[in-house]
Amino acid sequence: MLEGLSDMARHQQGPQAKTEPEHKGQRWWRVMCLTGVDYFSTLGYQPGIAALAAGLLSPVATIVLVIVTLAGALPVYRRVAEESSHGEGSIAMLERLLSFWKGKLFVLTLLGFAATDFLITITLSAADASTHLVENPHVPSLLHGQQLVVTLVLVALLGAVFLKGFLEAIGVAVVLVGVYLALNAVVVVVGLWHVATASHVVTDWTSALTAEHGNVVAMVGVSLLVFPKLALGLSGFETGVAVMPHVEGEAGDTEEKPAGRIRGTKTLLTTAALIMSVFLIATSFITTLLIPEKDFEPGGEANGRALAYLAHQYLGDGFGTVYDVATIAILWFAGASAMAGLLNLMPRYLPRYGMAPHWARAVRPMVIVFILVAFLVTWIFDADVDAQGGAYATGVLVLICSAAIAVTIAARRAGQRNWTIGFAVISAVFLYTTVVNVIERPDGVKIGACFIAGIIILSLMSRLARAFELRVTHVALDSMAERFVRDIANRRIRFIANEPDRRDMAEYRDKIHQIRADNDVPAQDDFVFVEVTVLDPSEFEAGLNVRGEVLHDRYRILTLESSSIPNALAALLLYVRDATGQRPHIYFEWTEGNPFANFLRFFLFGQGEVAPVTREVLREAEPDRSRRPRVHVG
Repeated sequence: MLEGLSDMARHQQGPQAKTEPEHKGQRWWRVMCLTGVDYFSTLGYQPGIAALAAGLLSPVATIVLVIVTLAGALPVYRRVAEESSHGEGSIAMLERLLSFWKGKLFVLTLLGFAATDFLITITLSAADASTHLVENPHVPSLLHGQQLVVTLVLVALLGAVFLKGFLEAIGVAVVLVGVYLALNAVVVVVGLWHVATASHVVTDWTSALTAEHGNVVAMVGVSLLVFPKLALGLSGFETGVAVMPHVEGEAGDTEEKPAGRIRGTKTLLTTAALIMSVFLIATSFITTLLIPEKDFEPGGEANGRALAYLAHQYLGDGFGTVYDVATIAILWFAGASAMAGLLNLMPRYLPRYGMAPHWARAVRPMVIVFILVAFLVTWIFDADVDAQGGAYATGVLVLICSAAIAVTIAARRAGQRNWTIGFAVISAVFLYTTVVNVIERPDGVKIGACFIAGIIILSLMSRLARAFELRVTHVALDSMAERFVRDIANRRIRFIANEPDRRDMAEYRDKIHQIRADNDVPAQDDFVFVEVTVLDPSEFEAGLNVRGEVLHDRYRILTLESSSIPNALAALLLYVRDATGQRPHIYFEWTEGNPFANFLRFFLFGQGEVAPVTREVLREAEPDRSRRPRVHVG
């Protein structure tokens, strides 16, 4: 269960990461298919959702959606690709703007909405796939009305694939996307031909539209009001940035400036958006004109499968069945893309924050957790595509809002006034869309809040459980610090942990006198002071840089900067032990105050009752008492 890490969810640290073979990347159009299984698969249910939300206005409302896509989401994510060239996405951009615990909590909140987005992608796609399966005329009647069971089976099969091992998906995605888009093109062409040959269809539609809404201005206004319900058509952009590391670069690319990879990703995003825009407009037009409105309603033959309805209606059950199979495959594989995104996203942040247990770095336990949550969501929503639309749209919109705000701040810091204004307007549009979506369909924010609460609670519990873990990745000494260590290696090594105050001669003189009196240390033994400055206590893992200095011509000081005083001291003691072959001793004063309050200070701010915590970190890091550095408290 804990063996190995997935190719798409590996959290590499330390020197072993350098031994991995370098990923050469794939052509941008092939990688586009990997993100396209999520983006393009929404054609399976988007026209039906648009028809339910906008009715006869569905084509007009879809045109508004396309304008927002091409003029809003696309420029935003092209800029995100520039700012996070290794696929970190907008969450990482915002993480860099905030520090300490507020930054961590903000990222955990965004991760909650990202989990909502990806998990609802799994459940909604599986539910729509089961709709196509159950409604197919060749399927045995035994399965009719069993959509919940079929959906759970599809989700379980998805989990089984990842438990077995999910390797390179790009080749499969290219085939699926190519076949699916080709079949949709056939349905669109046939649908447009039927619209063109039956002239009364267009006339009836325009007459009904005019009678219902009056004029073009009113139509556009209503389309803007219903636009938030169509937000599912914006899904896929965050995934498009996440797959950036798979895009092939150019000869002059470096890790710091992968210009070729950035250009390839921008082309990927633009091409995917253009393809999707054409299909969205065409499919909303033919489904609105050719499918009776009652068939879009829950229980209707076109509910959740509008294009499949047309495929069966105008191209026969044989072609319709082929279309159903292709739709089921790409919807199911969209769940695989979302699962891969989850397995890639969570290990990128939570282990680095110390907010995930060690087993979370293994894929199989995480797959089981995500699949069980997907089962729960599917059961709560009864495998209903329409009911899950609000939750999905909320996750998508929150991530797009975070991206728009991130690029607005990035443009402002770069002094790009026009881009700043443009991105600010886009941010306002998406914020409005998100707020309206949350008000009209609060299920999304409720589920997002559950994920956020779950992630924060479990993360803090994990960090609490790992509080005494040695979390210094490496120790580096400057030349003066190395000289101190070499000098004291020939006698008993004694350190004094000192909290720096005035740093005058009296401070160090009095400290030595107190330590000698409290611990009965012989007068001839000398000491080296160790002083730790806490930088960002919310960080969990970091390197330790040690600098040596001599103050007042007699006192040797080792200064350290870390997120936690006890961890820094423990790491230094273990390093000195390994470098000299001797067990070092370190001396503390007891800290005044309530022990529980001191522990909270340590947990949140890296300070508090340092002596016992340092000893506990050493005890966990070195089980052999005969080799463990000695901690003295007086």
